Amino acid sequence: MANLGISGAFTALVTPFAPDGRSVDFDALERLIQRQIEGGVTGLVPCGTTGEAPTLSATEQREVIQAVVQAAGGKVPIIAGSGSNSTAASITASKAAREAGADGVMIVMPYYNKPSQEGMRQHVVAVAREVDCPIIVYNVPGRSVVDLGLEATEAICREASNVVALKDATGNVLRCQELKRRLGDRLTVMCGDDGLTLAMMAAGASGVISVTSNILPDRVSEVTRLVAAGELDKARAAHYRLLPIHGLMFAEPSPGPVKAAGAGLGYWNASVRLPVTAASQKTADQIAAALEELGVKAS
Repeated sequence: MANLGISGAFTALVTPFAPDGRSVDFDALERLIQRQIEGGVTGLVPCGTTGEAPTLSATEQREVIQAVVQAAGGKVPIIAGSGSNSTAASITASKAAREAGADGVMIVMPYYNKPSQEGMRQHVVAVAREVDCPIIVYNVPGRSVVDLGLEATEAICREASNVVALKDATGNVLRCQELKRRLGDRLTVMCGDDGLTLAMMAAGASGVISVTSNILPDRVSEVTRLVAAGELDKARAAHYRLLPIHGLMFAEPSPGPVKAAGAGLGYWNASVRLPVTAASQKTADQIAAALEELGVKAS
């Protein structure tokens, strides 16, 4: 199955909320998508961790995906987050995402349950058998506690042809190298940590699924384009300029900081849903200063 050209800078989209957090701000979401496409991103990922999917109702998830699909207008692929710690719920959400117009889905490793490697393998394969689209597997041990290993990944690739990519948020560049050594072009690897984009692309990753690109889509896209073009000196310089803001995006639990960054620029308000809380004023001030250093200010 084609992988929809999964490469470059995909944005892990925030979900803008009304000030009280009780409803989605669809006008702000539409403006966000327009900025992303104008900034040169190559794909959009609604309803992931950054999109606060665990706090969205099934109806809200469907409506957010539909809104992103409509605003993107077919210009870039839409890969919707639809995984959970329930295999049955993941299948239902994945089918709903497809019905809402998503081109593919992203399945996070089951959190809280702490499944075995065999449990994770069966989970992904079960979802893959029920949905007719490309799947990105999302391995993020820091959030899910479990870590999808190399052998289980290889087994998934043998059994599920529509698993075409993996978002690697292990923070381990050696893992990326070994995945590419073992699986080559069978599995596209996307970096899941903005600060490691340069290193992981050098090791064989095809791009990044980025938080920072919510705010700086052009700058994040530029790094991936430069690496892909082999212009490594320019890529290093561009990447290093972004390191302070990459770090600040996780100075407090995400997406609090990126919501604060967008609020400071007038893109949306800083509202998040509990149990995540809004970023502190100290972090918001640090973000504003880092953005100003990059020449980015509220218009």
